[in-house]
Amino acid sequence: MAKVKTAFFCQNCGAESPKWVGRCPACGEWNTYVEEVIEKGGAASTGGGSWNAFADEVGEGQGGLATAKARKSGGGAEAMPLAQVQAGQTRRMVSGDGELDRVLGGGVVPGSLVLVGGEPGIGKSTLMLQLALRLQGATVLYVSGEESAAQVRLRADRIGRIPEDLLLLTETALTRIFKRIRQAKPALLVIDSIQTLYTELVDAPAGSVTQIKACAGELQRFAKESGTPVFVIGHINKEGAIAGPKVLEHMVDTVLQFEGDRHHLYRILRTVKNRFGSTAELGIYRMAQDGLHGVDNPSELLLGQRDEPVSGVAVACTVEGMRPMLVETQALVSPAVYGTPQRTATGFDLRRLSMLLAVLEKRGGLAFGQRDVFLNIAGGLKVEDPAIDLGVVAALLSSFEDLPLPLDVAFCGEVGLSGEVRAVPRIEQRAAEAAKLGYRRFFLPKHNVKGLNAKRLGIRLEPIDRVELLYQNLFGG
Repeated sequence: MAKVKTAFFCQNCGAESPKWVGRCPACGEWNTYVEEVIEKGGAASTGGGSWNAFADEVGEGQGGLATAKARKSGGGAEAMPLAQVQAGQTRRMVSGDGELDRVLGGGVVPGSLVLVGGEPGIGKSTLMLQLALRLQGATVLYVSGEESAAQVRLRADRIGRIPEDLLLLTETALTRIFKRIRQAKPALLVIDSIQTLYTELVDAPAGSVTQIKACAGELQRFAKESGTPVFVIGHINKEGAIAGPKVLEHMVDTVLQFEGDRHHLYRILRTVKNRFGSTAELGIYRMAQDGLHGVDNPSELLLGQRDEPVSGVAVACTVEGMRPMLVETQALVSPAVYGTPQRTATGFDLRRLSMLLAVLEKRGGLAFGQRDVFLNIAGGLKVEDPAIDLGVVAALLSSFEDLPLPLDVAFCGEVGLSGEVRAVPRIEQRAAEAAKLGYRRFFLPKHNVKGLNAKRLGIRLEPIDRVELLYQNLFGG
């Protein structure tokens, strides 16, 4: 009889060790190593909960015909010259959710494996159930391993109309899930969640590193051989990363991160990895009683409704993917009362804020060293685009002088260490977005003015090449 092979895995990051260790050398966590069986004695690799046991009977009409024939013939896939491969356009499946389609790159790709992660209660299950409800003319199998059928039905009634071709399965055993797939032949599969699944091929509890890798591998094989897109919900750990082994993110085609505060209305869907599209796209949702609603014009929601000018508030233009957005930067500068000045930033890089303050003190002669500085990007959005530097500087100057900025002014530009305002890409789209929302003046880098037509854009352009000139233009100093 073959010997059972075991190893120790870190339940926090998935690192493997041949023996038990107290502290994980990869992530630094204590007492997270658990012994798991990675190879059973005498276990066959194609039995039990493996997709191979059912593959010949499913998916021949969904893109897996060649694979099934090759398996039946025993020859497997054949090598062929790359020049002979037909590079046809992939036909994507429209999900009915414009924000999700944008983030995925134009729709759901057949045979893709998509991992959706996010904090508990952020709305991952709601987003996936909406996808299942809105997909028209296709059979969808929704597998719930965390909630009962009655709980899923209550959420579905709250979201909208339930189609006849939406199938619900409350199951955690991968073997029985593949049996139902063989019967239903779904056009799309949703797994909620990967941490609840288990396969008999692995002698480890559900949610362990070994089980997650084994179940993800079988789902990947099913998606590729049958051509069926699979959406998998994943939990996250306390650091905000997707729980389980890092190899899970390498196995899937797309990794989506659902972000936001449970106590706020807005949610952000980001692409961390995408083999079929850009990773720079962003989807914005508004949480309501009847589910998640896509936000078509996020600029109007991210801008505060102000009737009177307030000091420390400036509007900057950023670009997320292909979408320009105006965001409100709020700054509060006050004398330090506890000796050491505080520096706090929400939605903005704290190190970049410290750099901008040093530039203003060195190049502009403003004494920020003995003042507390608080910066906030309104709406809960986290912005990494350096093009909002000029807007942040304008908000800091406004709060420092306690003088409000005009309501019809927007800013765009990157600030360098020498105080210069550097050019940014896609300036025409940024200026057009500001003009569309009624802004009359647009401060931008001087090197970006060439080629822009202010009359056609419908906005007055204010070129700036130094931060000192920004202070003079705003306050006449």
